[in-house]
Order: sequence, then structure tokens, then C-alpha cells
Amino acid sequence: MSQTTRVDQSAETVTHSRNVERLVAGQPTSDGAGVRLTRVITQHLQRRLDPYLMLDAFGSDNPDDYIAGFPNHPHRGFETITYMIAGRMRHNDSRGNEGILQNGGVQWMTAGRGIIHSELPEQEAGVMEGFQLWLNLPANEKMGEPAYKDIQNDDIAEIQPNTNVKARVIAGASHGVSGAIQHPVTQPLYLDVHFSGPGHFGQSLKPDHNAFIFVYRGAVTVNGKNVPLKHMAILENDPQADGVVIETDDAAKLILIAGRPLKEPIAQYGPFVMNTQQEIIQAVTDFQEGRLN
Repeated sequence: MSQTTRVDQSAETVTHSRNVERLVAGQPTSDGAGVRLTRVITQHLQRRLDPYLMLDAFGSDNPDDYIAGFPNHPHRGFETITYMIAGRMRHNDSRGNEGILQNGGVQWMTAGRGIIHSELPEQEAGVMEGFQLWLNLPANEKMGEPAYKDIQNDDIAEIQPNTNVKARVIAGASHGVSGAIQHPVTQPLYLDVHFSGPGHFGQSLKPDHNAFIFVYRGAVTVNGKNVPLKHMAILENDPQADGVVIETDDAAKLILIAGRPLKEPIAQYGPFVMNTQQEIIQAVTDFQEGRLN
């Protein structure tokens, strides 16, 4: 189990919380070899939530919804962050990496110039639940060296700012505690916040960073606006706001994501995300001709 660090709530004092700009309900879809999931960030939100390209939420206790997994498929030009709440998946890729993604663990993969990988269930029954987030890479890193990192549950910092609130710090920093992943360009913040009862959680945010929350248990409020179960709340960019305060009267869980926008052109074709259409054509050609990896 991760060791929980008690921290001072005043370390993240927020004097002016962001408001909810809008609520977004995820769209049911399937991907891979038929895995059922909910797509929360779609292409039409990529500009608004730059540097984030996609968020999928998956969760089912029916093996038919996940058993076929994600057989070999390519990526280029961005990073994938898979956070497993429950279940086991095995990762294999064209760079020779192999690992088990399991309860509470994170897989952070930088596709860079190209990687081919698979994610297949290591279970035939039980619950499989988690998230996959796509984080864009800046133009000068899109053709960089691919990388892969497994972060096990015990290696993720957990903080407790007050009695009924805990947060897992996956990326960035919260209340003076740094997560396992840091990226100097996009500066991702990724928190998994758990309320065991009534409480509030404050997190400082840079005014120019795009941010959102997704509620996966219960419901919460942000500045009086209710954010119901299985909804994403896009947080308003307000130059006067120095963060966000999230409150609830009951048990709830959510992920809080923020990052520095790249403000670069986005060209996407399936698993390839580049800056121009010509670069997309080259990515497809490289894959077809066996040069992606």
C-alpha cells in the first residue's frame, strides 16, 4: 500500500476558485478488439483542453466488455497515461518492454517517433476499471526516442490534507508533494482525489493552464456548481483564479487534470498525432513499410 503523508491544507491555499465552464458527459464507444469504454475527451475538445488529446474511462465486471483487450497497434507523436484502478493488463511493445499494469498502478508511455504495443487482460473475470489519457508532445519532441515507465501502486505518493480527503499524486505536485512524473514543457498535473465523507480539497493552478475534473464515484461541487457522476467539468480559465476548490457532502472520487497548453497545430489520424497533414501521411507510410519502430 502507498504510504499516506499528512500535509497542511494551507499549502494549497486558493483565494479565488475557478468556476465550471461546462459539463461534458462521456460517449459510450468501443476500441481495440471491442473493449467497451466511455470517451470523455473527443477530438472537438482537443483545442480547449490542450495539451490533452483524449480521455477514456473504462469499467466493467463483465469479461465480454474487456477480454479481447488491445492487440498490437501503433502510436506516434504523443504520450499515453494508463491508470488502473482495478484489474490487470499486460503490456508488450516493439522496444522490448513488458510489464503488468495492476491495481493502483500507472503506465506512462512516450510514443515519440513510433512504437507498436499491445495491452491485453491478465484476468478472465472480475472488475477491470481505469482511465487512459493522451498527452500531446511539443513539435520538437514528437520524433524523439520512445520511452516506457511502469509506476506501481506503492510508488505513487498519497497525501491527506484533512480528515476526509486523500489524494494520489500521479504527476505534477500537490501540497508540496511531487508525483512520479514531471514534464517541463506540458507540466502535467494528475491527481486522484478521494473523499470518504463531507469535505473540501483545494489545488492551486496556474491561470494559463487548462484544467478539468472527471467524477467517477458520487458527486461534487465546484463553486456551487454540481458535477454529477460520470461527468467531466471543464474548469473556466480565469486570470483572477489561483486554483480550484472541490467540495462534497458525501463520499466521492474524481481525477483532477491540468497542464500547460502547447498552442501548436494538431493533426490527428487515429493513433498518430502530429502538427501537419504531411507528417501524418509520413507516419502512416512509415507504419505500413515497417519503419515505425
